[in-house]
Amino acid sequence: MYSVLFCDVVGFTPPSESRDPEAVRELLSRYFEVARTVIGRYGGVVEKFIGDAVMAVWGTPAATEGDAERAVRAALDLVSAVAGLSAEAGVPGLAARAGVVTGEVAVTLGAAGEGMVAGDAVNTATRVQATAEPGQVLIDAPTQRLAASAIGFADAGEHALKGKAEPARLHRAVRVLAGVGGSQRIDGLEAPLTGRDAELRTVKELFHAAADRRVPRLVLACGPAGAGKSRLGWEFEKYVDGLAEDVWWHRGRCLSYGEGVAFWALAEIVRQRLGIAEEDPAEVAAGKLADGLDRFVPAGPERAHLELRLGRLLGVPVAADDGSALSREELFAGWRLFFERLAAQDPVVLLIEDAQYADPDLLDFLDHLIDWTGDLPIYVLVLARPELGQTRPAFGTGRNRSTLRLDPLDTASIDALVEALVPGMPAAARAKITGQAQGIPLFAVEMVRSLIDQDIVRPVEGVYRLAGEVGELAVPDSPHALLDALGPEVRLVADAAVLGSTFPAEALIAVSAQEEAAVQAALADLVRREVLSVSADPCAIAARLRCQPLLDRAANLMTAATSVPATQA
Repeated sequence: MYSVLFCDVVGFTPPSESRDPEAVRELLSRYFEVARTVIGRYGGVVEKFIGDAVMAVWGTPAATEGDAERAVRAALDLVSAVAGLSAEAGVPGLAARAGVVTGEVAVTLGAAGEGMVAGDAVNTATRVQATAEPGQVLIDAPTQRLAASAIGFADAGEHALKGKAEPARLHRAVRVLAGVGGSQRIDGLEAPLTGRDAELRTVKELFHAAADRRVPRLVLACGPAGAGKSRLGWEFEKYVDGLAEDVWWHRGRCLSYGEGVAFWALAEIVRQRLGIAEEDPAEVAAGKLADGLDRFVPAGPERAHLELRLGRLLGVPVAADDGSALSREELFAGWRLFFERLAAQDPVVLLIEDAQYADPDLLDFLDHLIDWTGDLPIYVLVLARPELGQTRPAFGTGRNRSTLRLDPLDTASIDALVEALVPGMPAAARAKITGQAQGIPLFAVEMVRSLIDQDIVRPVEGVYRLAGEVGELAVPDSPHALLDALGPEVRLVADAAVLGSTFPAEALIAVSAQEEAAVQAALADLVRREVLSVSADPCAIAARLRCQPLLDRAANLMTAATSVPATQA
């Protein structure tokens, strides 16, 4: 089975008639280069360019299980890229539409470029593309079945396609929901990424620049609580997972509490790579450390050098450790060497969350990693609230560093987000939520969740709809009111505020002064209602719980004597 993508640009004729021919040629060349790059990143092969259309195929020279899914990912990215190109080039109305079809094709062995594939799937892909509206990606039923675990689709109805005896059922690809094959899919209420397309594009392109040029790069994404930092990281993770190129992906979170946690996020990253769970006994962790180094580092003096320094980071005893002191510079050099050995094989990504809580020593190591690594693709994405700028004003500036400011969204973006969550909501009701959200997307999402809890918004045939009269819509005026609307058990979130935005259930039981069974039952209910989410160590049996960012903020407000403006973290 092969997957064929056919993408065409619409709105190109008017500007080509009114612009200088050289400018038109340059714009078309940029589009072709973007198409070739996007398709190549997802493992596709460009078969040919026809005017301002491009045709690509997945499954040749070798077929893989994820070909259909990657073809749809590429189509979504290509449509988005053309929209960005339209804005950059100052050509309004320029848009792409795409069709993806999966089926049998005739492949000419040894051919490259035009004439490589032919058959019914190729012809059908052109017809499906022609049926799509500007900005849409339409796909056939076989592609939908193969990609449905990771891609969100909407039924586009039946369409009569030229050359087909029967109408074809088509589906519109909406967005990527998960990693490849549906890994880490979130089946609860998740709004589409809205108003952050430019920031996500920047994060992606800076990553590819680091990977292609083999240089380290640090990107700091800074914004208030609920502004979309974690969502930006999640969208980037799904994107990286779908690429044809292998990437070493790591995620670590800085804790807001506890002693001896200066390098917690870094240790979490290394444990993840070596398969070491937090609760592993020392001897088990030591064995996994040794096994991991066998996989990633050649035998010799370098391996013992790394084992000692990683052992100190993880608190794992190793045979080479005689207890002698190691300077911070020696530890930093050893930890950097570990990531360099990974990057020598494939690009390395480190995602650091909640960096506003980061210890200065951890920030020093990240700076060291970027400054001292040479000719290797290491990409560090740091997510933080504005408080980081107060404690470390220069972080994220300088050589091989970039800073993205995630300001509150404009009214139109929040309005579009609410419409995507509850399609068809009357404008007046939607405006109430949009006005209260004050540009914070998580605030809008949590208010919709509260309406679902109150049965004012209900699922109807898989889509949330406003079920009550507009007059019955009661939008909470503040985070305090939001907590009150969700019920008394959410008071546990306030108790958890002293533990930070992530915490183990055992710690909450200890500070809540309630019976363990009652706390566990309330936590299970809060997870079901998506007030809390489970943040599990993939190697661990136990898991941490995470407050949704807005409710984390609300809980902290309940424990504070002063109020915080809605645009502040």
